[in-house]
Amino acid sequence: MNIILMAVPGFFILIAIEMLINHLKGTHYYQLNDAINSLSMGMLSRVTGAMYALIPFSLYAYSYQSYALFTWENTFWTYATAFVLYDFAYYWNHRIGHVINIGWASHVIHHSSEEYNLTTALRQTSIPNPIGALCYIPLAFFGFDPIVLLTVASLNLIYQYWVHTQIIQRMPEWFEAIFVTPSNHRVHHAKNKIYVDKNFGGVFILWDRLFKTFQPELKEEKVIFGISTQLASWNPIYGNIKVLSSLCKDAWRTDSWKDKFTLWFRKTGYRPADVEKKYPIVKSNEAVEKFDTPLSTAGKWYVISQYLYIAPGLLAFMAMIQAMTPLQTVVSGVTLAFALFSLGKVQESSRYSVSFEACKFILCSVTSAWVFASSPMVGVSVIGVSLLMFITLLMTQTKPQALSL
Repeated sequence: MNIILMAVPGFFILIAIEMLINHLKGTHYYQLNDAINSLSMGMLSRVTGAMYALIPFSLYAYSYQSYALFTWENTFWTYATAFVLYDFAYYWNHRIGHVINIGWASHVIHHSSEEYNLTTALRQTSIPNPIGALCYIPLAFFGFDPIVLLTVASLNLIYQYWVHTQIIQRMPEWFEAIFVTPSNHRVHHAKNKIYVDKNFGGVFILWDRLFKTFQPELKEEKVIFGISTQLASWNPIYGNIKVLSSLCKDAWRTDSWKDKFTLWFRKTGYRPADVEKKYPIVKSNEAVEKFDTPLSTAGKWYVISQYLYIAPGLLAFMAMIQAMTPLQTVVSGVTLAFALFSLGKVQESSRYSVSFEACKFILCSVTSAWVFASSPMVGVSVIGVSLLMFITLLMTQTKPQALSL
């Protein structure tokens, strides 16, 4: 049972409700490009997660099968205990994701949005954090079956969804004291110096209070969302690898062999002195002009239509993953990833956007016809919709070489 897949309709219903409230109150918590980009990041993370699942070896499963010290019965209390212990492990995994360079390279994408709304919750990484993942191995030693771990991890992730909102200001004090809430999670997403590296809990804020990383949201210090080095891109693939590629460049450029091997595990933001001097990076914890690219009305509707074109493909991919061959999984995953990449290029008004979109429609049509060979009407429908979409794309052009957005 895929709990995350079952929760997806609820995610989008809540987004629609939040958008309606945002519109009625005129709070401007949504920006179209940013929201679509966050949703694209979430889709890409589901695709890459399925690809990683093709790797037969799992360190957690191996540790459980070889070194489990206890056996738990399949009861409510087993899941409840695992839920609490998982959140404790999540706290340390999350903290590592902020304080070590290699961890931040994995986690940064979740914080790269300069907006804060329910779409931000779906802005998940496609780059695994190998160090942070070790935090969960003790649960294998304690005898928690991988299925139990997957279940409580899904529930933990679902809980975290609702706290990514500015619509809810404060919960009752007793709730604020025990659980992660929108207020204390807004702090976590802030780049203000007073808020940086605070409130790492997933469900329980108790861990932050215990380990001195708790920071309440202050009325006199308005939260500034985003990261100190602006992403300035709608490309979900670039967004995922930006920090990782920067670390690779620093390791290559430095003359210090010690730094080449240790900078990955140094405190987040650490750069070799010689590289910092030659290739400085401007950072800011203050409010800056938010990145955006202008969209015409036609362009906005086209971007929305393309997200709605890709989304059913992802849902079908997730629903059918168990029945697919490894080759079909890889080809389908690459197709979806390219579709999201192309959508980002449309949002950025790339001069090659029409070419990318043409390749996307061809790739989606061919892949659908192959994967759904037993249901030819599905393939025919995708081809028909793709053709219609491409005609729409051409009609929105005002320049021969690019889509006008």
